[in-house]
Amino acid sequence: MMNVAVLKAQDAPAVKEGMSQLIDDQFKFAEQQYKVLSKNVPADVMPQTYNAAKNKVQTSDTKWWCSGFYPGTLFYIYEYTKDPEILTEATARLGILEKEKHYTGNHDLGFMMYCSFGNAYRITKNPAYKTTIDTAAASLTTRYRPAAKVIQSWNSSKRWGGPVIIDNMMNLELLSWVSDHGGDKKYKEVAVTHANTTLKNHFRPDFSSYHVVDYDMKTGEVVKKQTAQGAADESAWSRGQSWGLYGYTMMYRFTKDKRYLEQARNIAKFTLNHPNMPADLVPYWDFNAPGIPDTYRDASAAAVNASALLELGQYVGKKERKTYVDAAEKMIRSLSSTAYRAKLGENGGFLLMHSVGSIPHKSEIDVPLTYADYYFLEALHRYKNWYL
Repeated sequence: MMNVAVLKAQDAPAVKEGMSQLIDDQFKFAEQQYKVLSKNVPADVMPQTYNAAKNKVQTSDTKWWCSGFYPGTLFYIYEYTKDPEILTEATARLGILEKEKHYTGNHDLGFMMYCSFGNAYRITKNPAYKTTIDTAAASLTTRYRPAAKVIQSWNSSKRWGGPVIIDNMMNLELLSWVSDHGGDKKYKEVAVTHANTTLKNHFRPDFSSYHVVDYDMKTGEVVKKQTAQGAADESAWSRGQSWGLYGYTMMYRFTKDKRYLEQARNIAKFTLNHPNMPADLVPYWDFNAPGIPDTYRDASAAAVNASALLELGQYVGKKERKTYVDAAEKMIRSLSSTAYRAKLGENGGFLLMHSVGSIPHKSEIDVPLTYADYYFLEALHRYKNWYL
C-alpha cells in the first residue's frame, strides 16, 4: 500500500510546473519508458501488469479485455513524439490483435479494438484499420439482447443469468463511431438503447452506479443489482463511477441527447464532492471501502476521470467548465508526481503505479495497469488539444 504521508506532502506542491511543460515532460518520459516495457513483453502477447516481487511483467493473450490498451497507448505516444520506433512497435502489436475483431465472448470489443485500431486509424488513416473496426462492431452487436434492450456483458453463470456491468458504457463508442462513419445505422441504435436502459436501471438516487445489473434476458426484468469488483453491492466502486462518467459524456458527443449530458454532470458532482474523495483527487478503490484512509488508491479511476472531465468541459458553460478542467488538472498533476508515476526503467516499464484491478478477487492490487496508462495519456492529449 502506498505511503499516505507521501501523498499528503505532494497534495500542495511548492512550485507548479506549467501544464504545457508538464505534458511535454510526461510524453517524453512515456516514449522512453514504453521502450523499456516493449523489451519486457514477448512479441506474441500483451502486457497486463507488473509483479514487483518477481521483477516480471505479467502478460495476457489478445482475448484479455485489456489487450487493446498497450497498442492504443503506443499510438498516443507516437502522435505526440513521432518516434518511428514507437510506431513500429504499435503496428506490430496491432498485427497480433487484429484476429480479435471476430471475438464474441464478452462485451469488451470496444476496449480491445477501438482503443487500439480506432486510435491507429485516426492517426494513420490506414483503410485496413477501419475495416477491422467495422468488423469488430458487427461482432459486438451479436451480444445485443432485444427483449432486454441491453448488450449482455458476460455470459450466463451460476451467479448471474444476464449480467450487464457499468463498464459496458465504454464499448458503445465503437458502435456509435462505426455508424457515424459509413457503417450500419443499427449499431448506434443499439448503443443508444443500451445507454437508455443503463440510465434507467444502473444508478441510485445520488447518481452513484451499481457495478452489475442482472437481467432476465427474455423479459428485460431486473433480477438483482450487485457488485463484482466493488466493496459491497451498495457501495460506489470507484472505477465504475469513472466508466459511467466517461460513458455518458461520450454518448452525449455522439447523440447530443441532453439526458446523457445531465447524467454525466450528476456523476461528476457525486464523484468530485464525495466526502471520501482524497485531496489529491485520486480515489480510493471504492468510495465506501472499509479502512479509509488506510486503504488502496486507484490511479486508473483518476486517469479515466481526468479524461472524461476534460471532455465534459467541452459541453458546458464557462464556470462549470473551469470546475471540471481544474479538477482534471489536479488529477493529472497528482498522477504525474512521484507519488504515482514511476521512475524511468522501473515499474516494469509501465507509467503509473498504484492501480487496483479487483480486491474481491485478490487480483491486481496496488500495481500498474495498462488502462491507467492509456487514459492518463489520453487526458494529457485532451488537455493539450482543448485547453492550451
